[in-house]
Amino acid sequence: MKATGQKLLRFDRKLGARFVAGTDEAGRGSLAGPLVVAGVLLDYACLKEHRVRPLTYLNDSKQCSEELREQLFRGVLECAERVAVRVIPPGDIDRNGLHKSNLAGLRAMLHALTPPAEACLVDGFRLGPTAPEHTAVVDGDTKSAAIAAASIVAKVTRDRLMRRLDALYPAYGFAQHVGYITPGHTAVVRDRGPSDVHRMSFNALCYDSARA
Repeated sequence: MKATGQKLLRFDRKLGARFVAGTDEAGRGSLAGPLVVAGVLLDYACLKEHRVRPLTYLNDSKQCSEELREQLFRGVLECAERVAVRVIPPGDIDRNGLHKSNLAGLRAMLHALTPPAEACLVDGFRLGPTAPEHTAVVDGDTKSAAIAAASIVAKVTRDRLMRRLDALYPAYGFAQHVGYITPGHTAVVRDRGPSDVHRMSFNALCYDSARA
């Protein structure tokens, strides 16, 4: 396992700011369940020597196993100055649109961390003039510690929520695919129809089959 954390921490330190905020989301491409947006504020005056040990293997959440994500989630909570999370339910996504919901969530995370954030980083998106001053970093969850930490918090939070939804909607297999499209997920929706937590605004062929 590669110790990627130091590389990501160096990226943030080069900004020359003490307080660096990063924000990212999980669940943007999911057919069911919420969009979860997270923000993490790191205080680089405190993250020295042994204080950064819990972030040794910090990386983009998609590059981590479930076990490592859970470990890093605890490490982020231990090391971060502040953590913010917003859960955007499927109904809001259907009403407002996915992209608009995502940008609003990311803006809310930066507002929650500013001040004291002096540098604000977002994974890939420009958030418009109503957001705090920020930098969009392409593939930021593989470059910035603050963004990667936010990606871990968002992913772990969302996966835990989907496991709870699995208990309420056991036929759909949410604990396995966490709401993303798989052959099994598609087959169940075609057979039973969508649940209350499916995003009906998505143009999914399995919805057409369920309505037929």
